[in-house]
Amino acid sequence: MCLVSVGVSAGELQVRLSPSGACESLLVNPDAATVPSAGGAHASAVTTRAAPTDTRETWTSGADFLLSIIGFAVDLANVWRFPYLCYKNGGGAFLIPYALMLVLGAVPLFYMELALGQFTRQGPISVWRVCPLFKGVGFCAVMVAFYVSFYYNVIIGWALYFLVASATPELPWLHCNNTWNSELCQEGTPNASDAVNVSDVAATALPNQQRSPAGEYFNRAVLQMQYSDGLHAMGVPRWQLVLCLLLVYSMLYLSLFKGVKSSGKVVWATATMPYVVLSILLVRGVMLPGAGAGIIYYLKPELTRLADTEVWLDAAVQIFYSVGAGFGVHLSYASYNTFHNNCLRDCLVTTAVNCFTSFFSGFVIFTYLGFMAHKQGVPIADVAAEGPGLVFQVYPEAVATLPGSHLWSMLFFFMLIMLGLDSAMGGMECVITGLMDEFRGFFSGRRFARELFTLLAAAVSFSVALVNVTPGGIYMFHLFDTYSAGISLLCSALFEAIAISWFYGLDQFSQDIEAMLGSKPGLYWRICWKFISPSFIIGVVIFGLVDAKPLQYLEYKYPTWAVGMGWTLAFSSISMIPLVAVIRLLRTPGTLKQRIAYNITPIEEHESIRLTNKVSRFRCKHWLYV
Repeated sequence: MCLVSVGVSAGELQVRLSPSGACESLLVNPDAATVPSAGGAHASAVTTRAAPTDTRETWTSGADFLLSIIGFAVDLANVWRFPYLCYKNGGGAFLIPYALMLVLGAVPLFYMELALGQFTRQGPISVWRVCPLFKGVGFCAVMVAFYVSFYYNVIIGWALYFLVASATPELPWLHCNNTWNSELCQEGTPNASDAVNVSDVAATALPNQQRSPAGEYFNRAVLQMQYSDGLHAMGVPRWQLVLCLLLVYSMLYLSLFKGVKSSGKVVWATATMPYVVLSILLVRGVMLPGAGAGIIYYLKPELTRLADTEVWLDAAVQIFYSVGAGFGVHLSYASYNTFHNNCLRDCLVTTAVNCFTSFFSGFVIFTYLGFMAHKQGVPIADVAAEGPGLVFQVYPEAVATLPGSHLWSMLFFFMLIMLGLDSAMGGMECVITGLMDEFRGFFSGRRFARELFTLLAAAVSFSVALVNVTPGGIYMFHLFDTYSAGISLLCSALFEAIAISWFYGLDQFSQDIEAMLGSKPGLYWRICWKFISPSFIIGVVIFGLVDAKPLQYLEYKYPTWAVGMGWTLAFSSISMIPLVAVIRLLRTPGTLKQRIAYNITPIEEHESIRLTNKVSRFRCKHWLYV
């Protein structure tokens, strides 16, 4: 009889000798996990995997999955942050550190998440049956994704508000003669101070500074910041923004409540339409006076900037957050793949599309910034901006004076909504899949479990998000943006890489990938997983902490209690990693050595440890393998 050890989350692998003498395998008994030998020993030197026969749903087609992960990776930051960073950090020269950080840090982690999710067919929490000690990483990722939904969906609500406003007879941000305008409003005023930071959405509201009509429309008409001067005076939610936010969450619910069968169809629109709109806007933009100067300014290389460590840090942070490793979203999506799906191909295609989108959107944005600078007779640096300040102030002002401005404005904000929706869908899917997989026993057998839990998750997120649509909501928005997915997301990705490459083991992980794709990952992937990618994340964390500045928004300096609240939010997710590890160790019976052994070993191998008292992860070979 041919004996084989297996690590299967979906069932036990029985192996028998066929008449031809070859080993055949068959998945049976989904509650079992290992096949002991006749003498009770567990032959763990060989690992194999049959195609899963569980009842977990799968994507209707591979294209649904590919578009979903592209839609999540390509988000609003591709339009409003990358172009600004490119011109700020040396133009075309910025692509050098960007490419290096992409190849050595972000892509390996992205591939690891896809392969892990596809092999185990588990959500971001229950996937850690491969190394129970790190189950807290899954809870951390789910909490980060949920926290991000509190403010990210608000941005989509703002875009929806602007989309509706664009349908009025005259664009409301064209002139200074509206009821919300102040005496500081001046038509033709450049937004020189917009380029402060990614969350500086009200940069044109600095005291005693001339403000553009578009800046005042966003700050005073939409956000109504004039009625609040800090977190101590939040005010009540604006009903117009509440309706927009409610519509956003309604769209998310309708996209998610049936699982990947419904979301897989939605992404065909949300993931592809932005490229159509970007192409239309680019064709129109290059016809404008000053567009050529804008593109040159965007790409002009300044190689001397490469000596600045800030350039490298900006490249690392941008590509890491853009790819989206650590959120658990890619892992959740990949868990619905068929077992032999080519996840390496999907990883490379998604990365290429993501980078192309960032680069391409820069051409679109800077054609209009060049036109705006030409029209106002100022340097392009005086109108260049990043973050919401770019898309809700600078760009609307740039298109306001074009013929057919209503059409260009509606196209642009429609594109923002499409970009935001599929990323928001990914975050919510991570929460839903993660918790429903982990607490499968509770949800199993209940009618409409997926529909009701999706409704509950959306309702809770919506309730918290309401605080961001009050007059003082922008201050809470900035707080969420700073602390929800900063160091906590980096910690999630760091410990995920350490757990898989060191504790679960590169040898075992390579065999898992070979079972799915037919070949083991090359030396490049293994070195990046074990050494380079974790070092990359640690470096970003250290530089981020050293370069940390006091939390401030415009002239408003956050009080100590608010900063404390922000760090509490960040550490509430990070703390799950050590907390769950300690709980696992305390609840596992046996000596300390046995407890450690069980918690760094896949659950499928626990029976083997009990029978043989041998732990492969206590051998030097396991830790030294590359």
